[in-house]
Amino acid sequence: MNTNKSKAAFKEAIKHIPGGVNSPVRAFNSVGGNPLFIQSAQGSKITDIDNNEYIDYVGSWGPMILGHAHPDVVEALHRTAENGTSYGAPTLMETQMAELICEMMPSIQSVRMVNSGTEATMSALRLARGYTKRDLVIKFEGCYHGHGDSFLIKAGSGALTFGTPNSPGVTKGTAIDTLTAKYNNLDSVLSLLEQYKDQVAAIILEPVTGNMGVIKPTDHFIKGLRKACTDHGTLLIFDEVMTGFRVAKGGAQELWGITPDLTTMGKIIGGGLPVGAYGGKKEIMDMLAPNGPVYQAGTLSGNPMAMAAGLTTLKLLNTTEGFYEELEEKSAFLAAGLQKNLDELNFPGVINRVGAMFTLFFTSEKEVNTFSDVMKCDTERFAKYFRLGLQGGIYSAPSQFEASFVSIAHSTEDLQKTIDKSREALEQLI
Repeated sequence: MNTNKSKAAFKEAIKHIPGGVNSPVRAFNSVGGNPLFIQSAQGSKITDIDNNEYIDYVGSWGPMILGHAHPDVVEALHRTAENGTSYGAPTLMETQMAELICEMMPSIQSVRMVNSGTEATMSALRLARGYTKRDLVIKFEGCYHGHGDSFLIKAGSGALTFGTPNSPGVTKGTAIDTLTAKYNNLDSVLSLLEQYKDQVAAIILEPVTGNMGVIKPTDHFIKGLRKACTDHGTLLIFDEVMTGFRVAKGGAQELWGITPDLTTMGKIIGGGLPVGAYGGKKEIMDMLAPNGPVYQAGTLSGNPMAMAAGLTTLKLLNTTEGFYEELEEKSAFLAAGLQKNLDELNFPGVINRVGAMFTLFFTSEKEVNTFSDVMKCDTERFAKYFRLGLQGGIYSAPSQFEASFVSIAHSTEDLQKTIDKSREALEQLI
């Protein structure tokens, strides 16, 4: 596989961009080798500037649930761009988007659009503090909620990949206001709530983690969080930037039957364009300016391009009969094939999957349910597996600590080829 053009492009990028990339995990530091520079994508495939084609399981880190360059989304963008790309003023599409989000995710009675998942989580925390008149927040080891200062305390995603979960530049004051609990360990939360009684504004978590790999919550844990928040007057915030409209039409909160007080969203609701949103109970959301005293604003919030792509995507998800059932079948088929490879080769590994999100953990553990389980993974073996996958035409997340994603555009042929190439890679690693 010739990647000379990508190698040359990376050398040039390093001269002008820190690390040569605009988001750290793209640099391939944790898997070795050279990042691929992509020139185009269509359906389930991406093509790099050396004209190598790959079956894509990154999907722009989650948004491309319909596949790349879906014709309806592309047409909506063309039509919208002809009328202008940004006004800094209200549009009808913003209201239509808000109505559809509230319909598909009933815990949300009111929603505000922003420009990224990070902006959504930062804003949701400020709102929670303003509403409760409390300062402290509880997050979980390995959960990533964007690069806001409050969240870079024992964080997941790129912070975990690069071994720097506590970032320089985060002040001591901010760190003091952020308490850290253990995911899937309810007692660690209850002890903090008791220790800091009547001081905790919110608990924020990825209901299904994706930024330390895919881990699902136990019923005891997730239902216990809801009760604990209610008992202590603390807001429960679900970060569904990744899981929202992916693991189910109504997100992870639909699967587990939990009603959070606030929800953050992103990725899919932009149809591949930069976007974020946060919403919840109207009583809480009405604390936002101009209705209330909690200030948050954004020049490009709700811009027509993102609204056009996102609204088109959500409408297709909401109205296409059997969409989520078909996506579940595809995802289950792939996971079962990967699991069969592990079993038949007696290869140490665990596959975790929720809906169209999955992670293959390279570990001798029988299960991966916690942050400490994740930290036992063999990252060197994963890196070798990743590079073998690329050589076989499979593009997956370039980190052991990330989720991979299935789209509706992945064909049975794509999935079977992925299973076959995975087996070949595992055989070479034995």
